[in-house]
Amino acid sequence: MLQKCEGIVLRTTDYGEANKVVTLYTREWGKIGVMARGAKKANSRLSAVTQIFTYGYFLIQKGSGLGSLQQGEILSSMRLIREDIFLTAYASYILELTDKSTEEKKSNPYHFELLLQILKFMNEGYDLDILTNIYEMKMLNSLGLYPELNHCTICGNTDGHFSFSIREGGFICHRCIEKDPYALKISSATAKLLRLFYYFDLSRLGNISVKPDTKAELKKVISAYYDEYSGLKLKTKKFLNQIDKMRDLLS
Repeated sequence: MLQKCEGIVLRTTDYGEANKVVTLYTREWGKIGVMARGAKKANSRLSAVTQIFTYGYFLIQKGSGLGSLQQGEILSSMRLIREDIFLTAYASYILELTDKSTEEKKSNPYHFELLLQILKFMNEGYDLDILTNIYEMKMLNSLGLYPELNHCTICGNTDGHFSFSIREGGFICHRCIEKDPYALKISSATAKLLRLFYYFDLSRLGNISVKPDTKAELKKVISAYYDEYSGLKLKTKKFLNQIDKMRDLLS
């Protein structure tokens, strides 16, 4: 049975001399794998539409096993992402994080829209660090992680100066700071942005200007929380860290 879906190419794996197994994140069915026969050939009609980052419509012959990609229509190739090594690094991390954090054939239209918006914003030149942090915060629930960002995890107070406790899984106020000597000191701006990134609607994103010190705090907190609880070991994260160092040297 032929079915049409809207999707984004997360990754591809070579299969034989001419074919690819393509992993798509779709609006209709969530993450699926399809066989794209002949897609490795330069003159194949499936060659362009099966490139990583591609957003488009896909016509799939579905069966009991792996579906077969019959044809595709590119809505956006995310060209600027492909042509810039920094954009490629960040977007690749976003795709691998999506791939490793989602189950096969579990539909989530909200998540699809989130991924699409993030890639579009990256392609349009928005701040890569901020977009990445927003996506990381919004992916936490998919990983079964629910940080406490509304009040102190120990006493429940909503006022005061907050640090972030990896051990307690959320904010810890100045009154309880001695309970976790390893809590990460953060500014009020960082605390506000962590909460904002976790809760707000990405479609309302404007131009967020964030100081370098605040960016560094955001990255430290989010990375430490992921390292402690996510169980993910992403190859693209290592590459992204190398790219960040290169970017710092060039700036």
